[in-house]
Amino acid sequence: MDLKLFTVGQVAKQANCKVETVHYYEKIGLIPNPARTEGGHRQYNLDGVKRLNFIRQSRELGFSIEQIRLLLKFVDEPNHLCGEVNSMVIEQTKIIDEKINALKKLNLALKQMSNQCDDTNNSIDQCPIVDALYNKYK
Repeated sequence: MDLKLFTVGQVAKQANCKVETVHYYEKIGLIPNPARTEGGHRQYNLDGVKRLNFIRQSRELGFSIEQIRLLLKFVDEPNHLCGEVNSMVIEQTKIIDEKINALKKLNLALKQMSNQCDDTNNSIDQCPIVDALYNKYK
């Protein structure tokens, strides 16, 4: 058993996040309150470090706090199946694909607007980009 303890700063550094983020995850119950020294300083064990890394990785993959809460429930409670996690990953993949498609449409629209601008020395009242922005949302 690894009895090494980490300060909140060390944990935050390992997870590539801010100390405030660690405190926030504690506050909302994603990370259990760690043991404290007599002086009140937080002391995290390796499980706490791993849990924070799990949360940070999940956030980077676009999972919401509530989704992460559910993923952690799967980890913390016995009798859950990998298929439950896989279902969440498949759903998250669909959401990401929708976002990618939306971003591609935005990118195309911006390029089309930029291509309409043949003279960058036009005054603003003759700018086809400004006109396009006004006309699109009339």
